[in-house]
Amino acid sequence: VLELLRGVQRASEDRKRSLSRLRWALQNKETQQKFVRLDGSIRTLIGLFTSSLADMQMEAARCLHELSHSSDPAVAEACLPVTSYLLTYLSGHSVEFTELCLYTLGNLVVESKAVRKQLLPQGIIPVLASCIQSPHEAVLEGLGYVLSQLLQAKEAPTEIIPLVLDSVLPQHMLRLVCSGLKAGIGAAVEFAWCLHYIVCSHTANAALLSLGALPALTSLLLDLASEIPQDAPEGLELLVCPVLRCLSNLLVEETGCEVQIQDERLLVALFLILQCFLQQHPFIVQECLWLLNNLTADKPFFCSTLLALDLLPALLQLLPCSQMASVLVLTVLCNIAEKGPAYCQQLHQQPALPLLLPTLTLPNPEVVGQCLELLHLLFLHWPEAAADFVRQGGHRALEQHQSTPELQERARALLDMVGQPLGASAFSPCHATLSAFS
Repeated sequence: VLELLRGVQRASEDRKRSLSRLRWALQNKETQQKFVRLDGSIRTLIGLFTSSLADMQMEAARCLHELSHSSDPAVAEACLPVTSYLLTYLSGHSVEFTELCLYTLGNLVVESKAVRKQLLPQGIIPVLASCIQSPHEAVLEGLGYVLSQLLQAKEAPTEIIPLVLDSVLPQHMLRLVCSGLKAGIGAAVEFAWCLHYIVCSHTANAALLSLGALPALTSLLLDLASEIPQDAPEGLELLVCPVLRCLSNLLVEETGCEVQIQDERLLVALFLILQCFLQQHPFIVQECLWLLNNLTADKPFFCSTLLALDLLPALLQLLPCSQMASVLVLTVLCNIAEKGPAYCQQLHQQPALPLLLPTLTLPNPEVVGQCLELLHLLFLHWPEAAADFVRQGGHRALEQHQSTPELQERARALLDMVGQPLGASAFSPCHATLSAFS
């Protein structure tokens, strides 16, 4: 390592070759740690990085990029002196050089709070804001990467997100996400995750809502769903996922969101996405169901629309997908049943009960518990469902849970309901919007 550094320091024709060899050597963790401990090592790289020789400058940038990959905070902190130069060079040079500087910055901020603490007063947010109008997709994708790393920091809600909100970044991020595939899927994905991290802080949602985030992201989801039946680009699910999460979390805000987003096409889009990704990307099913839950919780419009569009059979088919999917499907059904007798009548008319009976026999208390809550609502609002349940032998499934500690009280309450006319119940239904995964 010392010999490589000496070769780089010598002003000779072999310097570039030594620098290139150093770059390859710095892919090794041990070499990285040894290099930064050598006296003058970072200073030498900075000298070449800021030189007027373009090829030397590029090779030095590649060396710094290799160092930034280190998971050792000491290596990241050794690179502190280079951060101001990295910011300076974001405003010029070639696209490749700018992209390299962005990814180096992004890697450094992941590993070291000290780096983040130094970059904020150096003006990283205004510099990034000036880059976001770049016409180059590679630059935008690199910029999205830096921002996403900054926004995931522990101190982001108090120290970083306020600075981001005071800049032009949010509106431009929203614009680039909503341009979807036109801006390049890589950049759109990075900025969609940036918006997700901002939304998850719950301190910036009012600002995003004022920018029209709900209608804009809804429109994007409709566009993405329309792309799916055709030749959807690879990696589309990576964009769909954060968009679904942003919408889910924004709907948690009590800001009259339901007035802004009453669009039945959104449900159709959700079920198209579910159908497309069910086999190859089942994690998307869970994301769609989180959003569907938040749309139907306390919002009769989407409950009525789901029934009117005859989407209930497609929803019921998702019951066996996974444990989480089962819980979420049952929670959406509870949201519908809670709206009263007319809704419960329609649930009863659909083949819901025959599909619920096997659910009662599952060895999962959480799934069974949610199923019991749904049955309670059905029996409460539509007693004919209780009679039908008994005719299908459902009471025997309930009897099996009388000895399960976490289920026995609710199972006995339901047995009482099916054995007598409508009466008081031990249930306290609770249906609320759920924050999507942060």
